[in-house]
Amino acid sequence: MAFERQIIFYKRYFLDFYEEQPDDVQSKIEWTLGLIRVTLHVPEKYFKHMEDTKGLFEIRIDAGNNIYRIFSFFDHGNIVVVGNAYLKKTQKTPKKEIERALRIMEEYKNEKGRK
Repeated sequence: MAFERQIIFYKRYFLDFYEEQPDDVQSKIEWTLGLIRVTLHVPEKYFKHMEDTKGLFEIRIDAGNNIYRIFSFFDHGNIVVVGNAYLKKTQKTPKKEIERALRIMEEYKNEKGRK
């Protein structure tokens, strides 16, 4: 059986960002999500654990002269939950974006706990 992850989008956090992007950026995002879906060991260039966080990952997309980051986390093994995204403008990931991603991850886990 082939390896595959399931990718789910939590609420509209990512989708609102995605829909605002030009077609070429959307295509690159889709290509990268496809790579994450079917590649057992995804290179860090595309998918990296965020240091000093419990389970937060960064999906990394370079398109043209821009760098995009999409935060995600795992739920039960091979389910990747996609949260917020942003256009990276500085070398360091903005603290407010990481804090937002952690809040989204907590919100997801709290909601899932109630179901």
